[in-house]
Amino acid sequence: MADHSPSNAAAKPARVIAIANQKGGVGKTTTAINLATAMAATKKSVLIIDLDPQGNASTGLGIDRNAREVNSYHVLIGEAALAESVIATTIPGLHLVPSGTDLSGAEIELVEFDRREHRLRQSLAGSLDAYDYVLIDCPPSLNLLTLNALVAADAVMVPLQCEFFALEGVSHLVKTIERVRQAFNPGLELQGIILTMFDKRNNLSDQVAADVRDFFGDKVYKTVIPRNVRVSEAPSHGKPVLLYDMKCSGAEAYIHLASEVLKRERELRG
Repeated sequence: MADHSPSNAAAKPARVIAIANQKGGVGKTTTAINLATAMAATKKSVLIIDLDPQGNASTGLGIDRNAREVNSYHVLIGEAALAESVIATTIPGLHLVPSGTDLSGAEIELVEFDRREHRLRQSLAGSLDAYDYVLIDCPPSLNLLTLNALVAADAVMVPLQCEFFALEGVSHLVKTIERVRQAFNPGLELQGIILTMFDKRNNLSDQVAADVRDFFGDKVYKTVIPRNVRVSEAPSHGKPVLLYDMKCSGAEAYIHLASEVLKRERELRG
């Protein structure tokens, strides 16, 4: 049943952060659910919007498919208000707008709408006072769903796998962010880059991390998310890794990342 009344109302409108990378398998969803969980543990009120038709964020938070009847698809096409699609998770302070299978066809339907890039931004407009942070889990492509997320967002967070073609992909995304800034959302900024799936046994991981830090400087978080089997196992149990095994290296990394993100947010927001 939908929970439309988050208990911890925010003093300021929520910061909206899109978690995006057009490449799949880089840790977007894992980052969204574990960062949100760690934020909620610090008494922040957090909403995740699952904008990926695969619905992995919804599954990873243990939300049964039968509980997703009203979801982000209905919000985007205007069949439901955002508040009608929000459901509570088992984590205090963390709410979710789930994904649904219809979302895969939303891009075709949205073409018919005026200001189709602004659908999510318009839907969020009346709900931002209820949260401290809204994290949008984007699909692994630069399509109209991702564009809606970028237009709705204040900032973009980019998980980046430590592999050979990583920089090439993220530079393309940065160009897209710049185009969105110029055309639709002048306030959009690159909030930070998260190095994920770091394998300390692999010299390539070290080289990619060094190259990314050389290119993006302070935009790259100090915290690095390691390859960790417990992180991979957690979604099959419908839990963030912070609940599945809080003492594993992956969980500890996401706790450190949340601390770093919140510190950067305090500096940005004053």
